[in-house]
Amino acid sequence: MLFKLASSQLILFFLTPTFVFSNKPISNDSIINIGSRLELFVDDYLINSIKGNARLQLNQPEIKEIVLTFDEPWEGNCGAYRSVFFDGIRYRMYYNTYDQRTQVSDTLTRWYTCYAESHDGINWYKPNLGLYEFQGSKNNNIVFINGVMGDIDADGVHCAVFKDENPNVPPEALYKAVMNYKGKPRGLIVYKSPDGINWQPMTDHAVITDGAFDSQNLAFWDNDKGEYRAYWRYFTDGTDNSPYKGIRGIRTARSNDLISWYDQEDLTYVNSSSEVQLYTNQIKPYFRAPHIFIGFPTRYIDRGWSESMKALPEFEDREWRSSLDNRYGTAITEGLFMTSRDGVLFNRWNEAFLRPGIERPGTWNYGNIYLSWSIIETKSSLKGAPNELSFYAGENFRSTTDNVAVRRYTLRKDGFVSVNAPTSGGELVTKLLTFTGNKLILNFSTSAAGDIKVEIQDENGSPIPGYKVEDCDPIFGDSIERVVKWKNAPPLSSLDGKAIRLRFVLKDADLYSIRFK
Repeated sequence: MLFKLASSQLILFFLTPTFVFSNKPISNDSIINIGSRLELFVDDYLINSIKGNARLQLNQPEIKEIVLTFDEPWEGNCGAYRSVFFDGIRYRMYYNTYDQRTQVSDTLTRWYTCYAESHDGINWYKPNLGLYEFQGSKNNNIVFINGVMGDIDADGVHCAVFKDENPNVPPEALYKAVMNYKGKPRGLIVYKSPDGINWQPMTDHAVITDGAFDSQNLAFWDNDKGEYRAYWRYFTDGTDNSPYKGIRGIRTARSNDLISWYDQEDLTYVNSSSEVQLYTNQIKPYFRAPHIFIGFPTRYIDRGWSESMKALPEFEDREWRSSLDNRYGTAITEGLFMTSRDGVLFNRWNEAFLRPGIERPGTWNYGNIYLSWSIIETKSSLKGAPNELSFYAGENFRSTTDNVAVRRYTLRKDGFVSVNAPTSGGELVTKLLTFTGNKLILNFSTSAAGDIKVEIQDENGSPIPGYKVEDCDPIFGDSIERVVKWKNAPPLSSLDGKAIRLRFVLKDADLYSIRFK
């Protein structure tokens, strides 16, 4: 067991995602006002106790189709960083690409970020932007290059692009891009654009300089807190003035204008070791519950040469990659999941959110399964089913025989973590909370034989008349939004503003999120 001091509290955390809950009475000053906002069970924020065989379960996304391949001559055989978002009209994807089929030193000038669009998040096309020349022609979809852009020497490959959701953003700066500044001192520089295609630098110098930055560094407008946030790569050991020694970590800061940054901090973790090598961070407020930060960092681990390493797909390709750098053949990457309420202290699951998957060509490599920044909402392929979440991750990184491919994955809305109970059953009781509304809505799934029942308790833990567990109509099915019903209960609005607890009794069921309305 490890101990971490954060926010003047002693926090206990383990090297496995085990959650410790207390049944001690909660004082009135710790009552949580959730109002009518959506709350997910991605951490223990609302949870007082879990009993029986219930547990918090990390859920993995479902593998889908290849949506994009690097089949153009300027796209190369590498590319791990992607920015994906919906701008209100179309889906946009900015993806980096470079070539490493020969020697690394021969190809550094062929680093680009390219652009694609989609009307549904599944079928993507590459528009002809006509911005930069490749082999004598500007007929390509290159939007950034590794070089001089607008008189600024910038690295247009280690970049992240977003639509600025600041309500006061001027039209000429509706889109922003964060990328590496190659002048002195090195660091991060921000570009602006009215259309996401034509860009201008906001400064002539780096606005953040304390870090390593050799990753997809990013920033965004946090509408819940009314400020900008940035997250970038750093290494834990800079004893020789080199930013590239030690453990790969994540650093953050806040800003009002994307230029002046303050409150720089290194991320800490509630239930995980900080010694894990994290390559990217992919942090953003969850669009359905913007008070919760979600991140999909890439875990990097060098397993070294072994019989299992040699048994992985495309051994000859792996050997060739090792001739460039041994870790290119022996390191493996995969996607993790983490959340935060304040943007600094994160609950990170140690199990993989997105594993490398079943062994097949183009998998189990260093550079694969980098999750894009960030998730989007798309229609389900099932007729009549609700919309779902789409994720994107790469395959065939540094392949000498196949093109890099971007594959889509899906997950139900709010489906990252669930309160899960088997047929033998389990219970969850919340901390004291207040709410606003006259309905309680669940996002849940059960088997045909399973169900969920809900009891509302007073601040002493006693069932409120009309809202006992035996008064609740058993809830079964699989729905993003289902209203809880009690037999002969008074209007739920009669409890509006009063301190209560919710008791969930589950049997062969998963509970993903709750909301009062």
